Amino acid sequence: MDPGSAPTPGAPLSPLIRLFRRAAIDLEPLQHSTFRRIWTGQAVSVIGVQLTAVAVPVQVYAITRSSFWVGVLGAVGLVPIVVFGLWGGAIADAVDRRRLAIIASTLEWFCTLGLLVHALLGWESLPVLLSLVAVQAGAFAVASSTWGAVIPRIVPLESVPSANTLNFTTSTTGAVIGPLLAASIVSTWSFAAAYALDAVLFTVTLYAALRLPPLPPMERAGTPGLRSVLAGLAFIATRPVLLLSFAVDIVAMVLAMPKALFPEAAARFGGGAAVGWLYSSIAIGSVVAGLTSGWIGRVRRQGVALVIAVVGWGLAVAASGATHQLWATVALLGVAGAADLVSAVYRQTILQTYAPDEMRGRMQGVFIVVVTGGPRLADLRAGATASVVGLQTAWVGGGLACAALVVFALLSPSLRRYDSRAALPASVPAASSEPSGAVPAVEP
Repeated sequence: MDPGSAPTPGAPLSPLIRLFRRAAIDLEPLQHSTFRRIWTGQAVSVIGVQLTAVAVPVQVYAITRSSFWVGVLGAVGLVPIVVFGLWGGAIADAVDRRRLAIIASTLEWFCTLGLLVHALLGWESLPVLLSLVAVQAGAFAVASSTWGAVIPRIVPLESVPSANTLNFTTSTTGAVIGPLLAASIVSTWSFAAAYALDAVLFTVTLYAALRLPPLPPMERAGTPGLRSVLAGLAFIATRPVLLLSFAVDIVAMVLAMPKALFPEAAARFGGGAAVGWLYSSIAIGSVVAGLTSGWIGRVRRQGVALVIAVVGWGLAVAASGATHQLWATVALLGVAGAADLVSAVYRQTILQTYAPDEMRGRMQGVFIVVVTGGPRLADLRAGATASVVGLQTAWVGGGLACAALVVFALLSPSLRRYDSRAALPASVPAASSEPSGAVPAVEP
């Protein structure tokens, strides 16, 4: 190559390269070492978490030969998530979040070790499995509430949307890889092998928790009891932006999530690999959206963007249920997954930047309850509706109902006019005026 033809420093970039840079996922948060460790830990451990999430119900079915007990397993996990999601968020507002993240993550890890020991000893105790899952679900709820409240303390607030996008993208990537890997490990080796790999991978998250800087409360939040939890719920009730962001999420999940219909749909598509494609399609779309999400952090009218994304989710779900070709259904569910990632990033970002730091733990607790409870209610709604009106009507009707109802959220001036730039100064003091014990937004 002629040296004289090489691009000179400062030369204008081609339009294609500029477009790629604007569309590619924003990696700026990874410049902050604390966030980088957290992201790496979660990116690695989420695969292990998915291994256990698949292995436990398969093991329960192998022991009982009953789908009823597999369903009970989900209910056993839901109750601790609701209770400890709310209470754990209150604790996260009152204590050092580093310490709480270490305790909750360690408890999660010990539960995985308990599942491993149970499998290695050849036990087939349903009460032991259910108990370990219940404790692990409670620990997960506390840890998730804490990690979500940590993010705005370790990156600049303008980088929070990008940080959330990175986290959600790695989570959905794990949701694609983990189940496929779990099926291979369980069928080739054993349940113990799946639990062992989960335990090994989760040590990366434990390391990230241990390396967190001290994160004491920036404001006194009071005793983390029932009164504190109710104060957090009251805060949401008096803030239309937060209340509607939760309401939109509940509508999106309960009315439009079609996962409970996938087994029947797969049978209509001929069975075999169809069920795998259906279950992975939403996550695949979310991964693609995450990798092309450079624009997300530049959107300021996040309330309007949230509603548009959820409307897109509902319409894509409805369209996927109206098709009669597997490839078209999977592609449209992928579009729905892309819209779901965008809406999830904006919901989480509004929550983290609109609420003051002393409320963020409790807000994250409610967030965890909504995002984990909504899909379980969606399964009940979809299954019951399909049994009455049929698969296609339940699938398409749920998506259309979601899109139609969510539009009404824009009638709220607070959500319609919400601008992320107005939320930044009020959320956390600037780095130069941080109170004692706060973590600088930009690390050396």
